[in-house]
Amino acid sequence: MNISIAGAGNIGSLLASKLALGNNDITIIENCNDVAAYASDHLDCMIAVGDALDMETMRRAETGHADIYAALTQVDEVNILSCQIARKLGAKKTIARVRNPQYINSKKNIFSGEEIGVDFFIHPEYETSQAISRLIRQIGTSDIIEMDDGKIQFMGLYIDNRSKFLHIPLKDFNKQFGDLPMRIVAIKRRTRTVIPNGDDILVAGDQIFFICNPQYKEKILNIFGKKDVAIDDIMIIGGGQIGKFTAQQLEKSMNVKIIEQNREKADKLAEELDKALIIHGDGSDLDLLHSEGLTDMDEVITVTGDDETNIITTTIARHLEVQRTITLINKNEYLPLISALNLEAVVSKHHLTVNAIRNFIRRECIAQYSELPGIDASVVEFVAAPKSKIVGKPLKKIKFPKKALIGAILKNGKDVIIPRGDTQITPEDRVVIFCDPELVDSIEKLFK
Repeated sequence: MNISIAGAGNIGSLLASKLALGNNDITIIENCNDVAAYASDHLDCMIAVGDALDMETMRRAETGHADIYAALTQVDEVNILSCQIARKLGAKKTIARVRNPQYINSKKNIFSGEEIGVDFFIHPEYETSQAISRLIRQIGTSDIIEMDDGKIQFMGLYIDNRSKFLHIPLKDFNKQFGDLPMRIVAIKRRTRTVIPNGDDILVAGDQIFFICNPQYKEKILNIFGKKDVAIDDIMIIGGGQIGKFTAQQLEKSMNVKIIEQNREKADKLAEELDKALIIHGDGSDLDLLHSEGLTDMDEVITVTGDDETNIITTTIARHLEVQRTITLINKNEYLPLISALNLEAVVSKHHLTVNAIRNFIRRECIAQYSELPGIDASVVEFVAAPKSKIVGKPLKKIKFPKKALIGAILKNGKDVIIPRGDTQITPEDRVVIFCDPELVDSIEKLFK
């Protein structure tokens, strides 16, 4: 697949690095010489130095031959106009990153995406607020991915030293604790991601990831000691777009308080939000946090534009035993250190945006594609083609890569099965696999 990307910033470079693992030819257009040079040294792709609105640069980048053109600069108007140029030159599909929420609101946008040359609008801040809302709905989890309209759920949680699951081989898991409709598909141990086999055990501090039938998720979480509790009072540190979108989704049913350091931004939030209480102040000021009732909060969400502020404020909240914290982290160097930093639930705007883009450009037999921050693996949902190698055989007889694990199968669009060795996949089954990102192409061949 030929893919052109405008903008080699955090999102553009992350997208290029992920797509480069597949069979894709990638070109990046970047107008900053230093950023272009860095991308050239660190990414496996072609670099065209120039403006995404310059016709000559676009031609030099061979945008007209692109199957996908993704405009991911910081400026909405540049991205939209660039998509129009790419479409005129012959690009098949176009993606525009936007910050103006009107572009993703069909009631407020008087033009359709097709009319202005954009097939898919991606709003990173809105995507992040949606992920935060999903985490708030499911207390006790560190991560959650919903597939097939929630019919299959992929969750993460931490194992502490009081867990009754310590030092038990996974193959004996169900024997001791009942036949649970779930499968542990990965273990994050310090900075290492393990795709486990039956002999692996859990130790205190592990972050486990499992796939389950949502009908049983409460029972499963209770077994792991993660009891569901009511969330009534929420404090959001940071009143940018992520904080605002999150508050808009929560303020109707919860008591929301936002702390924002910028006076102008705080005043604007007070006008735009209906019920949320807006406090002008520094979200890392311990005296302010105490006076605003930090210790009485059920949940603290730190989403300022500064990772260090988010980490410090989360650390304060954890030290004061706030029931739950969610932290926005975007610097890649921090993501492998999530457990070492004692961060409970982490969201990454860059990873969420790249996941959404990859799902838009997914290939024929891939229904959904996701990656989690700090985890060296992918969650991929494949659809089995009628004559593919994966169908009609017991799974134990199929040669499957070692660094890959089948987590769940959705049959007939409704029945969730946690597979065993004698399970057979039938045509049109949706199969969720956890694997090393470099194995996606080879696994895909089994489903074609």
